[in-house]
Amino acid sequence: MLDSYRLDEKKKVSLKDYDPEDTAGFTGKDEIEESFAKLKEELQDIQERLYASKTNGVLVLFQGMDCSGKDGVVKKVLAGLNPQGFRAESFKQPTGDEAARDFLWRAHKVTPAKGYIVSFNRSYYEDVLITRVHGRIDKETAAGRLKHIQHFEKMLADNGTTLVKIFLHISPEFQLKRINERMENPEKRWKFDPSDLQERHYWDEYMKAYEAAFKATGTKTNPWHVVPANNRWFRDYLVLKIIVSALNKLKLEYPQVAIDPLPRKEG
Repeated sequence: MLDSYRLDEKKKVSLKDYDPEDTAGFTGKDEIEESFAKLKEELQDIQERLYASKTNGVLVLFQGMDCSGKDGVVKKVLAGLNPQGFRAESFKQPTGDEAARDFLWRAHKVTPAKGYIVSFNRSYYEDVLITRVHGRIDKETAAGRLKHIQHFEKMLADNGTTLVKIFLHISPEFQLKRINERMENPEKRWKFDPSDLQERHYWDEYMKAYEAAFKATGTKTNPWHVVPANNRWFRDYLVLKIIVSALNKLKLEYPQVAIDPLPRKEG
């Protein structure tokens, strides 16, 4: 099942081949509810072994258009993890301090140490997406940055970081529906940003920029996963399944600790 959503060097990249409404044949949330609960328990068990062993770090990276549910999927899928070993990072417009350094610096300093799980809401990929779409960098600069990203991700993998890269794929119609809901709901209106409507005009350009990023950085070691996200229940289920599958490959074990038996009391 997961292979059909995986993008690596073997596959041609075209987002038109992926239906944002896809649910892999499931017809509703009830069908996956039990499996979802078991996967969450499995993830919690994996996290405990990860934290105890301190042999690997885990970085779960989310990209997607506005309203694709990056915050929501972190809350739904990664809720329940022990906060002692989990941290969520979000990337906005670079600060002056960040802009004065190379584009990978602000992300590199918050990647996970061994034993920890970190999620990225957006990431260093913004520097080859929004910058490219709005002409702030040219094609050659974008290609150079993509090469740097591939090397950066290889270095992370070589140093024991498992990278799970997820693109939450929605349709423009779904996005507009969500934007309207935000505008009409007083409790969600604070999330509305007028720039979201402006960015919709560049939808096709964003899809091309994403495809270029997938082609350049989707490798056998660090593949991308395209997750249909119009149906939130399936989005959450598939993301959880992808993460658990990736972490199970680590074959984590609790460390062996030698303990001298307590002496018996005489008498």
